[in-house]
Amino acid sequence: MDTPLFDTALARRRLARAHANGRAGGYADFLLARAAEDLDDRLGTVLRSFSSALDLGTPTPAAARILARRIDGGRILRLAPLPEAPEPGIAGAVADPEALPVAAASLDLAVSLLALQGVNDLPGTLVQVRRALKPDGLFLGCLLGGATLTELRQSFAAAESEMEGGISPRVAPFAAVREVGGLLQRAGFALPVVDSETVTVRYADPFGLMRDLRAMGLTNALGERRRTPLRRDTLLRAAEIYATRFADPDGRVRATFELLWLSGWAPHESQQKPLRPGSAQARLADALGTQEITPETMPDERSTR
Repeated sequence: MDTPLFDTALARRRLARAHANGRAGGYADFLLARAAEDLDDRLGTVLRSFSSALDLGTPTPAAARILARRIDGGRILRLAPLPEAPEPGIAGAVADPEALPVAAASLDLAVSLLALQGVNDLPGTLVQVRRALKPDGLFLGCLLGGATLTELRQSFAAAESEMEGGISPRVAPFAAVREVGGLLQRAGFALPVVDSETVTVRYADPFGLMRDLRAMGLTNALGERRRTPLRRDTLLRAAEIYATRFADPDGRVRATFELLWLSGWAPHESQQKPLRPGSAQARLADALGTQEITPETMPDERSTR
């Protein structure tokens, strides 16, 4: 049997530890707070109302609170990764994003923040989300993209190769923009859109970044991770390489987080459809006020030499 990409049980234990023991006594929510603010802005541009919504796997209730505020009197369901205290207006349960306990065509809106990069079957999860939406229902999701932690990935690879003669998997292979767009289409979403935002966070040293990753529950939970502890000399060498390659003039180091935003609609007959090839009623050349060049009218290359 193939090893899953992620050890889901370990990831949940580490998220629970982050909530209990993270930076300043709790979960380090600076990335999630940014994503939640962006979610609020994006929902504000949608010119339709929703009566039922799902928050899928967001590490804290931040997204569900936005839904409860925007859908006054509506039905809000939060499927959380861990048990948590109930909140007014929000129905909660602990669930696996890869096995949604939601009836088909039962939701107007589904959102997820910084959770779906950790599922083993992202295509299957997106299919389940699409099936849970009513026709013309909306999905909005944010997950970590391929440029995330590129500095840390390069530093550990160089240090392990130098100190131990090989490389072990330490940072998750986050998805790229083009890949995610294709997954939305494969899942059956109409009008799929993917965009990205790069967030650069600066630290006094690489160990500050590592503390924040621990406080977000984002330490290594890969299924094929090395089971032996990281050697101290390798860790120190990785930190040295990081500080050498990725420091600003003031000595602080950079860490990149790429936020990928996904949106798609459950198909409905009222939605715009792409025109069939050859069905256009006007020529682009006429709109641009220029001459159309066809294979028949193209100058002979030999005559211009």
